Amino acid sequence: MPVVATRDDIAFVDGELPRAQVGTNPQHLLVTLFGDYWHGRTEHLPSAALVEILADFGVSEPSTRAALNRLTKRGLFVSSKRGRNTYYGTEPSKLPLLLSTFRRIVEFGGQRSRPWDGHWTLVAFSIPESQRQLRHSVRTHLRWLGFAALYDGLWCSPWPDQDAAIEKLSELCVASSTVMRAEIDERSIVQALSAWDLGALTDSYEAYGAEFAPILADARRGALTTSEALVARTKAMDEWRVFIGLEPDLPAELIPPDWPRARMRELAFELHDSLAPAAQARCAQLIAKHAPELALLVTHQTAADLARLSLDDHR
Repeated sequence: MPVVATRDDIAFVDGELPRAQVGTNPQHLLVTLFGDYWHGRTEHLPSAALVEILADFGVSEPSTRAALNRLTKRGLFVSSKRGRNTYYGTEPSKLPLLLSTFRRIVEFGGQRSRPWDGHWTLVAFSIPESQRQLRHSVRTHLRWLGFAALYDGLWCSPWPDQDAAIEKLSELCVASSTVMRAEIDERSIVQALSAWDLGALTDSYEAYGAEFAPILADARRGALTTSEALVARTKAMDEWRVFIGLEPDLPAELIPPDWPRARMRELAFELHDSLAPAAQARCAQLIAKHAPELALLVTHQTAADLARLSLDDHR
């Protein structure tokens, strides 16, 4: 049986940011909101405005302030003071990390013609029980890279991602590991594809559609308030991002012809783009109550914008 990842196992940004969870994660929301509506800005936003924005998601003021403090301690946010008020911004050195995540979000599920050579990248590692935290970190990073556990210490991906795997294992100082690109003998009792539970993945995709298709219908007829648009847009992309750690954009040769990934991707990005103006307006409205001059700088990122940012990341 495959080792099935849960939301608690999925890293938000290459394992360095707070893990996605069932329910609302304030740290996760803050990073997403900064990336979407405050991308590339060096100005800091007032904490009071951030508290009001997260209140739309049902997050309490103490939880928001605790999340801001934790993100600052992680080195992901930086803070500043103006009188008695505290302001927060994204740490500039973390921008490449965020751009890497944007690239993964935009690319996932959109490479229908990507050829597969029939080979698998295999990662074998051995980590003693005394290094349990390291073992968890390795698993988290491998999932983000698109690997899944065929066995506890043997992970696989259909794509030639051995360089990324070797680099990450080296960064994590894994003393005993092997990475190879190989063809799985069809006579093997256990095939590499069994590392993914396709039935459970199908159910997850369909559940995504059941949750967000009605919201898209409301969006198309203009039935959402700006607050509802902000919440729906953010949650739709957060939920979509989770799939990146659940399957590695499995090639067409390995998935059923009615695989729901493409349909769900269209749903996610139509919702993301169509709700952008209203969501931006809500963010600007709440920021204006505390810093009117900053409210004028609020923007949003569409799928096309994210794709351009990803391309610029390679130049």
